[in-house]
Amino acid sequence: MTPASLKALQSAEFVMGAARHLSLLPVVDAELITWPVPFADGIAQLLELRGKRVVALASGDPFWFGAGSVFARHLQPDEWTSIAGPATFSLAAAQMGWPLENTLCLGLHAAPLSRLRAHLSTGQRCIALLRDGAAVQELSSYISDNGFGDSDLTVLEALGGPRQRVTAFDQLSEAVPHPVCVAIDIKGSGPAISKASGKDDALFANDGQLTKRPIRALTLSALAPKFGEHLWDLGTGSGSIAIEWLLSHPSVTATAVETNSERAARAAHNAMTLGVERLDVITAKSIDVLDDLPAPEVVFVGGGLTQELLDALWNIMPVGCRFVTNAVTLESEVIVAQAHAAKGGELMRIEIANSKPLGTKRGWSSAYPIVQWSVIR
Repeated sequence: MTPASLKALQSAEFVMGAARHLSLLPVVDAELITWPVPFADGIAQLLELRGKRVVALASGDPFWFGAGSVFARHLQPDEWTSIAGPATFSLAAAQMGWPLENTLCLGLHAAPLSRLRAHLSTGQRCIALLRDGAAVQELSSYISDNGFGDSDLTVLEALGGPRQRVTAFDQLSEAVPHPVCVAIDIKGSGPAISKASGKDDALFANDGQLTKRPIRALTLSALAPKFGEHLWDLGTGSGSIAIEWLLSHPSVTATAVETNSERAARAAHNAMTLGVERLDVITAKSIDVLDDLPAPEVVFVGGGLTQELLDALWNIMPVGCRFVTNAVTLESEVIVAQAHAAKGGELMRIEIANSKPLGTKRGWSSAYPIVQWSVIR
């Protein structure tokens, strides 16, 4: 610990921390309080100590996948001070000799392993925090099941202390305590997920209700996700638009609405599989739940556009909200053509044809044309 950390401990009246943290403390006069499980239950105990000299223990840098942001959210700025130590990621990168600016850092100790899926690509290096020793084997199996079984995994325990241990995964002979981190040098021939919009259709389980890859790429371009924005994906089908929106950046959020319960369940499954389990999927008719949804910055209607729904959306969308819809039927084309004439925006007709066998030669097979209307409320 730094001199500032030791000084804070010596003057503290109370020290709160996980049992493993408390066991490492030097001798102090403070009353020791073991932080409960689940973690959220300790916040009320901490707040009850307002006005006292309290030290809350957290690993390394508490603002990098740590508890710091939780504390800051519940306390006033003048009520707390953070004394950060080296983060696990920095200590692990130093052990591995990896440039941290080019290394993916993930907190999988409180998140599903599927968060890693979008990053599985040969050549990618990752340092991941895990909840316990059992999760190390689960991580190895997950990586292998996705086609990257040739990856090199290094298990790093108790970094920076006297119990530090760094072991190649295939040489582990002892149980791994918790928590732990693993350095992953990803190798293999599994299917990597493109970073561009318009991801492979095969990534999305569907019953045919799927915005195909080229149209999806054009749609994401029109939706234009920006930092922290929230999307409504109405008539989500397989969830592909909302999922690609979420894959664009960890700060964006989305609510997907689907009237068909099987499709809604499938969309939620697709989101979990691709590591964006934060997608909120609602099974309902879109027009029935608009008043209950968090305010959007962007709205997309992929299916089921009616004049009634459009009128309701126009009344409820905040000024500046971006609206995009893809019309396939003649009836929905009429709605968007009239809306474009009345409200402006951009109207684009998209026609795509793919080559297919035609006897002994090849010909063009055209998909249904799409009319895309995008406008700012």
